[in-house]
Amino acid sequence: MTEFLALFLFLFTFGVLLLGYPVAFSLGGSALLFSLIGWLTGTFDPAFLEAIPNRISGTLSNELLVAIPLFVFMGVMLEKSKIAEDLLDTMGQVFGGLAGGLGISVTIVGMLLAASTGIVGATVVTMGLLSLPSMMKRGYCPRIATGTICASGTLGQIIPPSIVLVLLGDVISSAYQQAQLDQGIYSPESVTVGDLFLGALVPGFVLVGLYIVYLIAIAIFQPHRVPPIPAEDRKVSKELYLQVLTVLIPPVLLIVLVLGSILTGIATPTEAASVGSVGAIVLAASKRMFSIPILKEVLRTTTEVTAMVFMILIGASIFALVFRGFGGDDIVRDFLHSLPGGVFGAMLLVMLVLFLLGFFLDFIEITFVVVPIVAPILLTMGVDPVWLGIMIALNLQTSFLTPPFGFSLFYLRGVAPGSISTSDIYRGVLPFIVIQLIVLSLLAYWPTMATWLPELVYG
Repeated sequence: MTEFLALFLFLFTFGVLLLGYPVAFSLGGSALLFSLIGWLTGTFDPAFLEAIPNRISGTLSNELLVAIPLFVFMGVMLEKSKIAEDLLDTMGQVFGGLAGGLGISVTIVGMLLAASTGIVGATVVTMGLLSLPSMMKRGYCPRIATGTICASGTLGQIIPPSIVLVLLGDVISSAYQQAQLDQGIYSPESVTVGDLFLGALVPGFVLVGLYIVYLIAIAIFQPHRVPPIPAEDRKVSKELYLQVLTVLIPPVLLIVLVLGSILTGIATPTEAASVGSVGAIVLAASKRMFSIPILKEVLRTTTEVTAMVFMILIGASIFALVFRGFGGDDIVRDFLHSLPGGVFGAMLLVMLVLFLLGFFLDFIEITFVVVPIVAPILLTMGVDPVWLGIMIALNLQTSFLTPPFGFSLFYLRGVAPGSISTSDIYRGVLPFIVIQLIVLSLLAYWPTMATWLPELVYG
């Protein structure tokens, strides 16, 4: 009976989420409802609920999670200061004389925005509003234009400092310590957000490189689908050099400052995020885009996102307690251990489930609900924590792109003109999904893609 209630709890919660109810209240409400049912049927010990205050207190006092509002503030402030608009215009001028140049520009700007904002929805919407009209005006194939924007916009999932990696870093760290304690290791090693940031660099750059290779291949074999910008619309060299220096250098320096301070150990992610927030204000002020109304709007958006994240985390903590009270962890552990293929079979199934869940749930829900259940089991089986974290991040990024439910597709559909059909968007992302799967396969086959750099830097 207990096993069935654990399964029904998961399925019921998933169904409630699909009905559109708020995620935090769906998780917490479903768990409390099933805890009542379990208490009445004698299959659940209410003592598990006594840990809820400690869980909430631990969540709110977690210094690492303070980085979330700071990174969100940094990203929103850069968005409001029109950094993206200037970057697109500049990179478009740099590469625009080449066939496929606009697409390459969008990819590079998407990478820079990913490194400076880390917010997928904001990046896709911003790129869609700014670059899609320009690409269509230049005669780009709608499928290539929309596919490039969607794929580039999702780079915020994998390119550090990604909010996804910050959240995953906290969850993977806890799971790794739990896995070591389960193995009788009472002085456990730790894994940090900096480890995940370093681990994501090589796969992230490989992904960006393959995007660009794909666009170059189209430019070579089908140049009419990605025409260059006419000479009369391009700036002369002297003006362009000056524009590159004034537009490209400041945000790149900010990215290097934030990332570099984390990766070298000079600052914690939270401290680096605070530096990034101040740097974003300075950049906005230098562009005369900083004012009290803009600051209020940025603070309002930051507060909304932060409140959402922490409410989901609290709801997920209640869900995890009740799920564990029903023995759900043991059920999942026994199931994964019984799969054919050992670690490979378990990892394959988990990746497939996460990929499918990514169609319906946001990365925050998956990170807080599913990963804490499966990660300790996989880590106990000998999976490297950094490799697992990057595999999950890359997997969720792929699901963001995959029709018919990929979130990135919905974001772009909301801002794309009516002349571009939904089928154009769906068919446009297919080559990029193939590229994603190639990188995911390479990472699965060569875990050192993710583990080499952290081991080199941190020994």
